[in-house]
Amino acid sequence: MIDLISDNYSMLQGLNAFGIHLGFGDKTVSKICDEQGVDCHTFLTVVNFLINGYAPKNTDDTISVKTLLDYLRASHRFFLDFQLPSIRKKLEESLSKSDSLSVLILRLYDEYAHDIQLHMKYEEKTLFPYVEALIRGEKKTDYNVEIFSKHHSDTTGKFHELKNIIIKYFPHDGLANNQLTATLYDIYNNEEWLCNHSNVEEVLFVPAIRLMEQKLKNDDVSARISNMITKADSMEPLSEREKEIIVCLAQGMSNKEIANQLFISVNTVITHRRNIFRKLQIHSLAGLTIYAIANNLIDKQCFLHQ
Repeated sequence: MIDLISDNYSMLQGLNAFGIHLGFGDKTVSKICDEQGVDCHTFLTVVNFLINGYAPKNTDDTISVKTLLDYLRASHRFFLDFQLPSIRKKLEESLSKSDSLSVLILRLYDEYAHDIQLHMKYEEKTLFPYVEALIRGEKKTDYNVEIFSKHHSDTTGKFHELKNIIIKYFPHDGLANNQLTATLYDIYNNEEWLCNHSNVEEVLFVPAIRLMEQKLKNDDVSARISNMITKADSMEPLSEREKEIIVCLAQGMSNKEIANQLFISVNTVITHRRNIFRKLQIHSLAGLTIYAIANNLIDKQCFLHQ
């Protein structure tokens, strides 16, 4: 782990978001992740994406959605509770309170901070609870990840505008220049951080949610099929007479012809047909024919040559 951080110090913020604490000595990445309850594959996937730009296939179902969710939620807290207030404080210290342009700079920053807060709070109130429901195996019909993806907008526009204004029109003295230069450096770093954060959501998180949605959908279909099979296995069995009538129906015989064939009354044939429909939940001649073939009541080849 120490080699990874030494070569890529920008991952220090990522460690905290994953819940990995400093002081890990010379332990391996796998060992640290195991000790601190972090899915190692997901951690390395994010690291590889942020450092090398490598994105896994959209069919990679080994990525832990829960680990990504915890990572993104912690990243929000870091940015909203620490980074945004920290930069504002540095801007206040760098700008003259009596300068009207300084007031406008802070106002522009506050507008940006408000926009990013709304953006992240939307995810925390809407997307994240939806994903938690998926993790619990709950299917939601009023929301899906495509809704989020379509409205997932870029949040760095005002940051870019803020940087340009500061660079073009400030400062007026050497001390202010040094202070603003340091603040600008932080703004640039945070703009890059936001871009990376957004890319992790779009390239890693959204595809992982899509896979989870599809799996839940497939599981639901499988459960329905299994339920149908269970019901079929537990349904009231057909009598031998009812099977005989199904064969006659599959052969295209009328109620009267069936009655003559089996030496029973037409009313009895009708009663048997009602019982057959009730037991099988099949109400069409084609459906009864398929049932007869599937259950070897009639020979498929003989039926095709009728």
